[in-house]
Amino acid sequence: MNFNFTKNEFVGMAIIAPRIFSDERGHFYESYKFSDFQKNGISDNFVQDNYSYSSCGVVRGLHFQAAGKEQAKLVYCLSGEIYDVVVDLRKSSKTFGKYFGIVLSAENNLMLYIPKGFAHGFATLSEAAKIFYKVSEEYDPKSEFGIRWNDPDLAIDWRVESPIVSAKDQILPLLKDSKIFF
Repeated sequence: MNFNFTKNEFVGMAIIAPRIFSDERGHFYESYKFSDFQKNGISDNFVQDNYSYSSCGVVRGLHFQAAGKEQAKLVYCLSGEIYDVVVDLRKSSKTFGKYFGIVLSAENNLMLYIPKGFAHGFATLSEAAKIFYKVSEEYDPKSEFGIRWNDPDLAIDWRVESPIVSAKDQILPLLKDSKIFF
């Protein structure tokens, strides 16, 4: 197998480390292989690839889709370093309303699989970062929702001193005021 899948208390989520083949020329790894992922309980049909470039201190999120357009995501950082964060919005989950964060970077080559039912965001820790992620549903603006990035009940330490946040993300509802859960 070309991947190491690590699970945690957030049921369905996985931290994925690819097997890297290195030599004097550089390195190579597979970033996704359906059969390996399926053997580890991840059988989503990824239908759209997204790319994001962000400057240092940018915080994006916390975003999700609902209304039958929920997205599972496979996120990795192509260059730079990000602090990737998810919030569990699944009411029946023991981790409902809790967040998980992990550093993803071009250096550590880790990927994060996020099942449906989570809000997602990240902060750019390096001078700039390029993020690539697969999603299991196409983007639908009518199904787009979010939770405010600085919700005091979540108390997420985004690891940046002066966050740069879009006007749209500044006015997202707090978790306690959200009416969308899974």
